[in-house]
Amino acid sequence: MSVRELVVLGTASQVPTRHRNHNGYLLRWDGEGILFDPGEGTQRQMLRAGVAAHDLNRICVTHFHGDHSLGLAGVIQRINLDRVPHEITAHYPRSGRRFFERLRYATAYRETVELTEAPVDADGVLATTPAYTLEARRLSHPVESFGYRLVEPDGRRMLPERLAAHGIKGPDVGRVQREGSLGGVPLEAVSEVRRGQRFAFVMDTRLCEGVHALAEGCDMLVIESTFLDEDEQLAVEYGHLTAGQAAQVARDAGVRHLVLTHFSQRYTDLEGEFERQARAAGFDGELTVARDLLRVAVPKRR
Repeated sequence: MSVRELVVLGTASQVPTRHRNHNGYLLRWDGEGILFDPGEGTQRQMLRAGVAAHDLNRICVTHFHGDHSLGLAGVIQRINLDRVPHEITAHYPRSGRRFFERLRYATAYRETVELTEAPVDADGVLATTPAYTLEARRLSHPVESFGYRLVEPDGRRMLPERLAAHGIKGPDVGRVQREGSLGGVPLEAVSEVRRGQRFAFVMDTRLCEGVHALAEGCDMLVIESTFLDEDEQLAVEYGHLTAGQAAQVARDAGVRHLVLTHFSQRYTDLEGEFERQARAAGFDGELTVARDLLRVAVPKRR
């Protein structure tokens, strides 16, 4: 049975708090696991959330500020300690390669796993698998930063009433799917396009073209909302978004489920005020104000 869910490992920006760990997010996408922005403490948060090193297939780092990357050393060493049997690919901005190398080899350990580095240079497709295409778009932050987007290929949904009208049933349903036609009846006559799911991960950034491109048409958008709207000037100065800005992006992009995260330590009432401002901005879809160790299901296909 396929599972598509977000496991939130940490939600703090800049520094952890008593109740919020540094960033860390695992996307379970059927049989694969993609770890985004492992900040300090991610290895321990994985244990608390029931996430094993064997669950990881990719690591995606948006940028090299500590709250998004200091956990790389521990995660990489745990991957090797547990002798993960499959290749793991790491994506990160190429301009931060020296930081990745320092974290990868921060201390002595025995390398047992094939960890492939695939640095990001520019906007575009990073990987294509049968389950998804992974894309990156440049964001606007004081250091180079990229957001990530997964797009599932479109499929087809069989329509029982049209199959019945053409007398197609039993094993013949599978045949027309595999072969594209049956007895002169094309697949298109008995099915419709099933839109593939879309997921986007947007961290530290001001509003920019990349934010909108990543969010467009997403079933789930995980996006930073470091500040409340009254602190918008701070957001602009330090390269971040407010709750209202993030919600406006989601509203305009037609996002189905918005996940707000990456909160400044200055705020204590997260769920109430961040949700209120997101709703005031006009977003009326499903909304989650993230907290550590939360699991959020990706919405089912339309």
